[in-house]
Amino acid sequence: PDLRPLVPLEGGRFATSDLNDLYRRVINRNNRLKNLLMLKTPDVIIRNEKRMLQEAVDALFDNGRHGRAVTGAGNRPLKSLSDMLKGKGGRFRQNLLGKRVDYSGRSVIVIGPELKLQQCGLPKKMALVLFEPFIIRRLKDLGYVHTVRSAKKMIERQTPEVWDILDEVTKGHPVLLNRAPTLHRLSIQAFEPQLIEGEAIRIHPLVCTAYNADFDGDQMAVHVPLSVEAQMEARMLMLAPNNIFSPSSGKPITTPSQDITLGCYYLTQNPRGGGKDGQQRLPLFADATEVEFAMAEGSIHTHDRIRLKNPDFSKQTIYGNAEARTIETTAGRVIFNEIWPKQLGFFNRPAGKKQLSDIIWRCYQIAGPAETVVTLDKLKELGFAEATKAGISIGISDMIIPKEKETELENAYKQIRQVEQQYRKGIITDGERYNKIIDIWTHAGDEISSAMFRTLEHNDGRKELNPVFLMVDSGSRGNRQQVRQLAGMRGLMAKPSGEIIERPITSNFREGLTVLEYFISTHGARKGLADTALKTADSGYLTRKLVDAAQDVIINEKDCGTVNGIVVRSIYEGDEEVVDLGQRIIGRVSCETIADPVDKKKKIVKANQLIDEKVAAELQRVGVESLKIRSVLTCECGRGVCAMCYGRNLATGQYVKLGEAVGIIAAQSIGEPGTQLTMRTFHIGGTASQTFKQPIIKAKNDGTVRFNDLRTVQALDGSWIALNKNGSISVHNAEGRELERYNVVIGSMISKGDGTDVKKGETFVQWDPYNVPILTDKSGKIEFRDMIAGVTIKRDVDEATGLMGTVIIEHKEDLHPQIVIVDDKKEVLASYSIPAGAHVIVEEGQKVRAGALLAKTPRKVAKTKDITGGLPRVAELFEARRPKDAAEIAKIDGVVEMGGTVRGKRRLILKDPDTGAEEEHLIPLTKHIIVFKGDFVKKGQQLTEGPVVPHEILEVCGPQDLQEHLVNEVQEVYRLQ
Repeated sequence: PDLRPLVPLEGGRFATSDLNDLYRRVINRNNRLKNLLMLKTPDVIIRNEKRMLQEAVDALFDNGRHGRAVTGAGNRPLKSLSDMLKGKGGRFRQNLLGKRVDYSGRSVIVIGPELKLQQCGLPKKMALVLFEPFIIRRLKDLGYVHTVRSAKKMIERQTPEVWDILDEVTKGHPVLLNRAPTLHRLSIQAFEPQLIEGEAIRIHPLVCTAYNADFDGDQMAVHVPLSVEAQMEARMLMLAPNNIFSPSSGKPITTPSQDITLGCYYLTQNPRGGGKDGQQRLPLFADATEVEFAMAEGSIHTHDRIRLKNPDFSKQTIYGNAEARTIETTAGRVIFNEIWPKQLGFFNRPAGKKQLSDIIWRCYQIAGPAETVVTLDKLKELGFAEATKAGISIGISDMIIPKEKETELENAYKQIRQVEQQYRKGIITDGERYNKIIDIWTHAGDEISSAMFRTLEHNDGRKELNPVFLMVDSGSRGNRQQVRQLAGMRGLMAKPSGEIIERPITSNFREGLTVLEYFISTHGARKGLADTALKTADSGYLTRKLVDAAQDVIINEKDCGTVNGIVVRSIYEGDEEVVDLGQRIIGRVSCETIADPVDKKKKIVKANQLIDEKVAAELQRVGVESLKIRSVLTCECGRGVCAMCYGRNLATGQYVKLGEAVGIIAAQSIGEPGTQLTMRTFHIGGTASQTFKQPIIKAKNDGTVRFNDLRTVQALDGSWIALNKNGSISVHNAEGRELERYNVVIGSMISKGDGTDVKKGETFVQWDPYNVPILTDKSGKIEFRDMIAGVTIKRDVDEATGLMGTVIIEHKEDLHPQIVIVDDKKEVLASYSIPAGAHVIVEEGQKVRAGALLAKTPRKVAKTKDITGGLPRVAELFEARRPKDAAEIAKIDGVVEMGGTVRGKRRLILKDPDTGAEEEHLIPLTKHIIVFKGDFVKKGQQLTEGPVVPHEILEVCGPQDLQEHLVNEVQEVYRLQ
């Protein structure tokens, strides 16, 4: 660079740019080398000098890349050319991408409850400096001053004219407010400044969610858009009322929280007392005005049951009741309904956070943005006013400990004594004992917590509402888990490694913890705090990588005309539907035309039609399982993507406009929760929550049972036992349409056969939640193979019981412990390889019937799902890294056969019965194979435990499946949120 200053300091020394030192070393060595060459010095010295010259040049370009960094005075590494460019303080991120601006200021924020949604309070002192050029120009125009210098003096004196002009200048001139960290586009919004006294910026309570701001000392920066174009953009695109919905989810982001929610919830509480028995006792009112008069008179109160002339009689509204002439409601709800547009109808339920969000969204759809903004401000006023009047407070006595707690704890201890006894007798293994104990405590904790919520809801028989319950139930503050720790029991804690400590904390915070309990608590909680600090940085880095990758994905045309798309269906975890089809297709464009199954002429959705809520509901009503929709993954646009493939812009609820930077929106939407993904552990405080799933399946509808890809064998009691793990059971109605479908765990007992009828609510599948059974589907005599005491199996006599137990142990040799079923002629009918850790139930030479249990392996030991699953997993997916100990996947469709062992690896062969093709997999002995001999597997299915390598899916199944896999995996991480 041309600018390498050398500045003389006092004392005759010089302060210099590091580059000068580095250049000096290069020049010195170069000159020395010249001299040495002229003097015909020995080779050794010349080679050494050349090496030193090379190192000096290296240090100039990138100091520290090669060997030790060259240091200057005070052992500080010198700043080389590449250090000037790279990193946060380098040329790119410091000066080219991020510049400092004039006309900006920052200050602490406080709440401004009197503001309208588009306003913010700006301290006069700040405004005076920010709008200085505008004031100077105005002073000159009005002839107060003639030179800029005198204008500045006048501003400094703060004469009355200056304040008048400031008012005039700021009117209609929006300013931008930004809160760091700026994680998504809603972290910078525009407001109209209202000049206020004082030092702090005031912001509207409803925009806090978008900024993720609170008033515990947060600061915000103010920027002034100068040019007319910039002001226009700020006004049209960035003004707060234009950003009611989150661009990442389409849910309202200006939703009220905390006090406002609490106020509205209190106002719309269920009625108490008054005319349960006879209708005639209830006072009847004609309209809201009458109700307000009566309340002012004191003749009725907020929660009194009243009758009201139905405002929605014979009208089609969303929430209203069109049939009844009068409706039963409460005085509070009448007042609550006053603020909403009449087209919504009368909302006659308690309104918590979710309901408010829903009403806001409907309000926007029906009444449009302008009306919604006015309504939001009314909602804010109402919420604050009612919360104040309600006078809700909180005290220790409001945390009521349920009477059932004692008995539940005694129960749990009793069950645990039984489990310990079983373990001592050798009936169960240590792993099973641990899992059972964790389950007993999880269950006890849940029981105590639901008992506690029942007690809180009725406030232990008192008349008043319980404030703690109100806060949680309305969604204004706290969640069930936190209240459970206050008044139930604290529950199981996790070690920093993620394992669950099997001694739970049975006290709660109201009773107080013992010293040991307190120690265990802090043990788990500390890791959460440490993680938070470390992960925030990773999250920012992920966002930057995403933005870099996606920044040129822009909406470039209306329609690319492709016929391709992706097929979406509901997402299941286990057998529980976590995301229904409706949520996945709303706002997307359909690829196929779907007709009504009853009336074939009526088309529910046509190809290339945008699916809105109505259409989606209709599709679900007729039972569409999956739908092909247009997707950016299959868009055929030359550059960027087209509007049809993208669908609806979530922030506006309309088709996406041309030129919208959808790539950056997507990157921000994934990166923004990243920091939250890291802060999760911190809030629960290390309490372990283990998903406790009931090991049964109940039918939700009447219908006929069908088995799909299910291999079964009939047990002695006539029930069917599932022998493979990728089968499922569905229930169909009389027309044969599928109503529900469940994945079946291997070893499940199915009480209904294929094609039999099942009633609604009937349990027809059960399984053992602690063990994975290994069953036989042939009858015959047992023989053991490769079961060698001390090598592959451990036989131990349990002292307490004198019973022999056989456990398969990890082994290095080329052996496969197998149980073989033979018939009378010693012909092998079936063989089962038994994985390490399994307990063999049968003895050699024993005769067994089909469906008999041969061995059982304990299901995986429960661990808390740690956050590290969160961010690193997302980064791993986006960078398509090869995960550690990845799973093997099937390369062809076929039937599984087990081969012998080759070089310490197991052979697993897939044979395609139709084509006769074969594919061999070599699997390390330590890997747990999750398919069994004779299973039919599909291409791309996992054969062993572990995460799948994306490259392999691409090779085996092609780009479509890979895209689907990546999307699902990333979404799963965020669903855990």
